[in-house]
Amino acid sequence: MSTPEYTDHHAPSGLATRGTVLLVPGRGETRATYERFGRRLAVDAYRVRVVDAPGLDAEDLPAALARFGAALAEAAGGTAPDGAAGAVRPLVLAGADTGALAIAALLGRPEAAGDARPDAVVLAGLPGRSEAHPGGGTWDEELDVRTSCPTHRARLTDDSLFRRGALDGPVPEALLTAAYEGEVAVPALLLTGDADPFADRELLDRAVKAWPRTRLAVVRGGHHDVLNDLQHRSVAAEVVTFLEALRNDLVPAIAVASSAW
Repeated sequence: MSTPEYTDHHAPSGLATRGTVLLVPGRGETRATYERFGRRLAVDAYRVRVVDAPGLDAEDLPAALARFGAALAEAAGGTAPDGAAGAVRPLVLAGADTGALAIAALLGRPEAAGDARPDAVVLAGLPGRSEAHPGGGTWDEELDVRTSCPTHRARLTDDSLFRRGALDGPVPEALLTAAYEGEVAVPALLLTGDADPFADRELLDRAVKAWPRTRLAVVRGGHHDVLNDLQHRSVAAEVVTFLEALRNDLVPAIAVASSAW
C-alpha cells in the first residue's frame, strides 16, 4: 500500500490543540483547494488534515464506504501532537460536495465508520438530485457556479491537478440515497449557499428534521464552493463557533441578550 499523503495545518506553536478536523474535498477538488480554509481553522488552534477526494464505487457502495472509513481512520491516526496515538478530540469530519455526501453516507453505516467515527460533522455544499447539471459549459461558467471569490477562482484556475468539468453529470443515486436516508446521529453543521444551483432545500430541510442534532446555516449569496466563496471569513467563523460549542455540549459561549440590528 502506498504511503498516504495529506495536507496538514497545525495549531500555532505554544497553544494546546483544541480538536481535530479531517477535511474531505468534493468533485474535481484537490487538497490545495482548502489551503486557505485549513489555515483559518488552524489559527484558532484546531489541527486540520485535508485528505484526497474519495473515489466511491457506486456499484458496490457498502464496500467503498468501508474503504473510505478505513482511510479516514488512518488519516486521523498520528494527528495528535508529540507522536501520541489517535487524534485530539473532538474529532470532526468535514466535507464539501460529494465529500460531504460520503461522510453522511458513512455515518449511516456505523460499522463502516469504525475508528473514524467522529464527534461531529460539518457538511458543506451538499448536492441534491437534479436533472439539469449546471456544472456543464465553459470554464468560466463552471467557476460562476462554484464561486464569486476572485482569489478562489484564481486558485482553481492555477491548480494543474484540479479536474475541470467534474461537476458535469448527476451524482450517483446510490450515494444520494445512502447520505440522505441514513441517520447522522452526531452533531452536524450543514452549510449551503442560497445561490448554489446544486442545493436541494427540500432534501436539506428533511435531513435537518430527521437527524437529531443538526443545524442548517444558509450563506447569503453563497455559491457551491461555500467554504471558499466570497463569504469565506464568515463561514470559517461559523465553523469555529460550532467547534467551540461542541467542546461545551453544544452550548454557545455567547448569547445575544438584545440587539438593534
